[in-house]
Amino acid sequence: MCRGLLGRKLGMTGHFTPEGKYIPVTVIQVGPCVVTQIKTESTDGYNALQLGFGDRKKSRTNKPMEGHLKKSGAGRFELLREFSVKNPDEYNLGQTITLDVFKVGERVDVTGTSKGRGFAGVIKRHGFHGGKQSHGSHSHRIPGSIGCSATPAKVIKGKKMPGHYGNKRKTIQNLEIVDIRSEENLVLLMGSVPGPGSGLLAVNKLKFSEHQDER
Repeated sequence: MCRGLLGRKLGMTGHFTPEGKYIPVTVIQVGPCVVTQIKTESTDGYNALQLGFGDRKKSRTNKPMEGHLKKSGAGRFELLREFSVKNPDEYNLGQTITLDVFKVGERVDVTGTSKGRGFAGVIKRHGFHGGKQSHGSHSHRIPGSIGCSATPAKVIKGKKMPGHYGNKRKTIQNLEIVDIRSEENLVLLMGSVPGPGSGLLAVNKLKFSEHQDER
């Protein structure tokens, strides 16, 4: 079975459990995804499926990618990602995979690109508390001293400084699937996931899920 699917974040809302507990959930449109390439251990060194999700304009797809996607005969896609499978012989090029690979109560990892916030200072970017606000202070929102003394007489690599905040690939792990609505291709996950509304996501099964099921 395919270990994950691609999807799009639709937003957050609330959900009542059968016990009446209210929990925050993220609504994700998961799939349908199309198999655009099948990789096997004999030809590529590992078993995996390349899946496509979303629609992309022809003007935004170059000729090499057009030729690659032509093999599956399924059009152009907004996002392509690989997911591992145990037996790739069970799949065919152009095959559609739906969210039936997931089930309620299962836990998944969700990967996406966080919101880009541009250039930010240390208070917004790293949560520094700032300096004194009293009269005469010249240190309100600045990072303060960043260097070392005579030894080693340099700024240590990785020092928290102002800079580009966000717009990075992030993974939120171990999120529980609260509900699945197959007719609408929707999955409700407990908690939040990276990125803005309409952001593209990869939803992966946990690596240890199969071992837990065997127990």
